[in-house]
Amino acid sequence: MLKTAITQLLGISHPILQGGMAWVGTAELASAVSEAGGLGIIGAGSRPADWVREQVRQVRLRTDRPFGVNVLLISPHAADIVQVVLDERVPVVTTGAGTPGPFLPALKARGITVIPVIASVALARRLERMGADAFVAEGMESGGHIGEITTLCLVPQVVDAVRVPVIAAGGIADGRGLAAALALGAQGVQMGTRFVASAECIAHPNYKQKIVAAKERSTVATGYRLGHPVRALENRFTRQFAEMEERHEITEADLIEFGTGKMRLGAIEGDVENGSLMCGQIAGLISEIKTCRQIVEETVAQAEEIIGRMSRFLLSDQIGSPASV
Repeated sequence: MLKTAITQLLGISHPILQGGMAWVGTAELASAVSEAGGLGIIGAGSRPADWVREQVRQVRLRTDRPFGVNVLLISPHAADIVQVVLDERVPVVTTGAGTPGPFLPALKARGITVIPVIASVALARRLERMGADAFVAEGMESGGHIGEITTLCLVPQVVDAVRVPVIAAGGIADGRGLAAALALGAQGVQMGTRFVASAECIAHPNYKQKIVAAKERSTVATGYRLGHPVRALENRFTRQFAEMEERHEITEADLIEFGTGKMRLGAIEGDVENGSLMCGQIAGLISEIKTCRQIVEETVAQAEEIIGRMSRFLLSDQIGSPASV
């Protein structure tokens, strides 16, 4: 069994976190991941605080294992959601799309573990000084909002820059990704796309099947003009959005209006051509829908096997002949 600084910090059995995905990171998915030994995370997105409170209570009805809430800091409800987290004494908070600095003192005072999702070394250093407990270093391969640096390059640089544990995210869907992340110095991984394609996720079956059918070049990133690019499966919506970004007469307000409601349309209502289907580049590796327990346990077992197998390279070198092992 893999035990790392992250399993110890969070009180979980396996060093695997579920991405806090808007619309699909609900109590059903979060509780299933936590029950499987990872850390399930409710994705608050732009949902109101009352919805988040109900989701927290629903998770607690389903599991007594640790779980978290992801706070999207650009949401107009972010402050209210943080208050829900405080009131409900949620064990773990992850944050994205901004800096949680203003909220850190209150969260830390309540004993809540705070793990910002970051895409740069500079932000990690600044937030460590402010009291962050760990970081999710997320590469541009991931689905949803992305940065500019790949996971392979970002993770070891963040590991070298901070003293707190680092969790790798972006382009990870199985035990090979987990083993690689540990080799880079991370103490665990966060997976999003892999958990969308799970039995417990409430994502529309059309969305899940699009992930299963995806190849390595099936995703595109749009939204650069707005300053916060998003990676999703290519479809009619992404092509139209990309075309609009190129037209000078189209304003940023026009782009925002065009994108409003598209994630629900795709993820929940199942319109896979006109909706936004956030998805990472690793989708090409996902070939079937599995339960969260299968995903977690198979990922860990594969990573353990790889780590054991890799050690033979060192042993072979010491003996002098690979054939003798």
